[in-house]
Amino acid sequence: MRCPFCGNTETQVKDSRPAEDHVAIRRRRYCPACAGRFTTYERVQLRDLVVVKKNGRREGFDRDKLERSIRIALQKRPIEGERVDQMISGIVRRLESMGESDIASDTIGEIVMETLARIDTVAYVRFASVYKNFQEADDFEDFVQELRPPSVDPETDE
Repeated sequence: MRCPFCGNTETQVKDSRPAEDHVAIRRRRYCPACAGRFTTYERVQLRDLVVVKKNGRREGFDRDKLERSIRIALQKRPIEGERVDQMISGIVRRLESMGESDIASDTIGEIVMETLARIDTVAYVRFASVYKNFQEADDFEDFVQELRPPSVDPETDE
């Protein structure tokens, strides 16, 4: 593994342990050339996924990009990091098990929204605002209105 600080390829593994509910291995590494320490993760990859964008452009699936967008939506929310890692691993496993190598970006967005809706509604709305490209405050209002259960009139029970 190449050292991210100095580029040395002769790094040493100092510690290995299971991570993300035993779906990855976390390795602490040490570089003898610059004394830098860094962490790597090793995961099983079932297949190479390709994301098909709305405009037809294709690009390789990037787990880090997915993780960044989810972590931005969850910023300052009371969700543990381990739970976020498990959620991301679950989404990736679900995508890999779909049986297709080409995955539409819409499909990924819908799966992320579905997952966030179960975990944290604020993060769900944050992610949706970017995913659905909200342009005005009314867009937020309409979206949040859909989340609320229909109001019941106490006199008629309707």
